[in-house]
Amino acid sequence: MEDTCPYREFAVMRNTLVSLLIAMVAFSSTGCIKTAIMNGQISATRTGADAVDTIGDYELARAATSAGIVQFEGMHRLAPDNEDALFLVTKGWVGYAYAFAQDDYETSRLAGDDKAAEYHKVRARNAFDRGIAYGIELLGHKAGGFESARKNAGALTSWLKKNFTDKEDAETLFWTGSGWLARVDLMKDDDELGPGYVSELFVGVAMLERSRELDPAYLAWNSTSLLATYHARASVAELDEAKAMFEVALAKTHHKSLSVFYNHSRYACAKSDRALYEKLLNAVLSAGDPDPNLRLQNTVAKRRAKRALSKAAMEDCGFFGNAPASATPPPVPTPPAKRKTP
Repeated sequence: MEDTCPYREFAVMRNTLVSLLIAMVAFSSTGCIKTAIMNGQISATRTGADAVDTIGDYELARAATSAGIVQFEGMHRLAPDNEDALFLVTKGWVGYAYAFAQDDYETSRLAGDDKAAEYHKVRARNAFDRGIAYGIELLGHKAGGFESARKNAGALTSWLKKNFTDKEDAETLFWTGSGWLARVDLMKDDDELGPGYVSELFVGVAMLERSRELDPAYLAWNSTSLLATYHARASVAELDEAKAMFEVALAKTHHKSLSVFYNHSRYACAKSDRALYEKLLNAVLSAGDPDPNLRLQNTVAKRRAKRALSKAAMEDCGFFGNAPASATPPPVPTPPAKRKTP
């Protein structure tokens, strides 16, 4: 018997469409759930990553930082717009460059090993470049126009104050700005590239100043310490301002941040004050474990302080004569040997 119901076919089509919609919603929900889980994992990783700061074993921290960077890069690849992942790669690369790659470069340079020094200098510069690029990308999530603003110090300062007003912004500004300053310090004596880097020193300074305005206590008053180091960059720089800022940083950290003592020695170098220079650096070397939360930072400061008391480093400051007996530089990894072509 012929089916005369005109609505039967419509009902079948309707049920099919409903089934397809349900499937699409389920698929979309699954994707959202996966994204939410991933974002939660990345957020938790950012929180837990600070644990490396409590490690005083330099080589263990080097290995952990290197492995962490690879993990953070993977997170960024999977979630390119996730701001926690961008922060992790920014901090990871800048921290690695300063604490390890630049440390290797400085040790090799003072030891007179030009080949190894050049190798480690390239490593440090590449790491700074990558971290800074990520930092600028992260800043761009909140405000566009960095390339225009960086044309001069006034425009950049105005751009930073207008667009970065939250306390949380201090962290990204700190790591991007400190990386920028450290890269200039690394490259300033390069005959070909140095002038270009030095001409944009103000970019890192402006970022650190804005970071300090938003959260001066971040990372044990490190922005104040680094800006003081900037003001003590030469004998004709702003040494009185540098001294005042170092005194603030020392007081606020209760003398527990050894990197402040080390950075303060740069002021003594600029002042040609050998007694103060040796006093500050020996204070770093004689310190125990003043703050468990600053163990890695303090370990790096001790390595640098020991190296700064070497004969070559003291002569860089214009201090000639015998260096203290405790000034034997720490060992540095040698660059890998080139493979011979079969």
